[in-house]
Amino acid sequence: MGSLEEERLLQMVRDFIESEESSSPNSHTSKQTLPLNHSNNHFNHKTSVFNLQENLRKKTDAETELLGNVIKHMKNRTEMKKSTSLKMWLVTRLNCDGYHASLCQTSWLTRPGCPSGSYDYIEIILEENESGGVESVRLIVDLDFKSQFEVARPTASYLELSSILPTIFVGNEKKLRRIITILCSAAKESLRERGLHIPPWRTAAYMQSKWFSWCRNEPIIISPFCSSRQTSSDAEDGIKNGDSTTKFMINSKWAPEKIMKSKRKDMNDGSGLTFQFSNMSINCF
Repeated sequence: MGSLEEERLLQMVRDFIESEESSSPNSHTSKQTLPLNHSNNHFNHKTSVFNLQENLRKKTDAETELLGNVIKHMKNRTEMKKSTSLKMWLVTRLNCDGYHASLCQTSWLTRPGCPSGSYDYIEIILEENESGGVESVRLIVDLDFKSQFEVARPTASYLELSSILPTIFVGNEKKLRRIITILCSAAKESLRERGLHIPPWRTAAYMQSKWFSWCRNEPIIISPFCSSRQTSSDAEDGIKNGDSTTKFMINSKWAPEKIMKSKRKDMNDGSGLTFQFSNMSINCF
């Protein structure tokens, strides 16, 4: 009898709850819509995570090899400021490795929804054989990639998504455009949930401008360390101290001057060779 009375009591409670819900005009909406929206947001987030992981996982052999070389050179400099000098030094080292590398400096003007700005990254041009012909492939190397997508007061969903991003990015334009689309959409949703406005420097238009605007390539002179096969430890220390060794590796446009044969009239006042050396000006900085 006890169990039968308990069942009847539970049924009375259920009937009371159902009658209260049916009497409320918004009860059906609140019961159905909110869980549905939550379910859709969860599904969209998981889809974004999967797409981002797949996009980053797919690498060509050339991308994998290039990333390995970048990490090799940067392994002792992960805590250093990713300055232009450091990027120029890495460009020099990659050229020593046989890559066609250059420092790209982009800049763009203000347009609706996108303020003006500038950015720099490393560009690699590879030549690959495709269908019997040679095709140029452009790869982008960014040493401080992950921090470019930071937002204020991120939600847990956005933190999970942005944590997948690598600190150093190596990939082609197509891969980068997909990442920007996924992250900017998620950033917009994160800021909206926090009740914050989307800053113009986190819009998709601004983020794309960083890597896809007009680019000025800085000319790089191949370092003497490449041909001599000497170690670059001195130059590496120079990155920290800003000494002349590093400046020479990065910015030097010096070339040895030709020594002309002395004329006989110069012999009266001294050696023509001595005169030639005394007037030489070597600028390695």
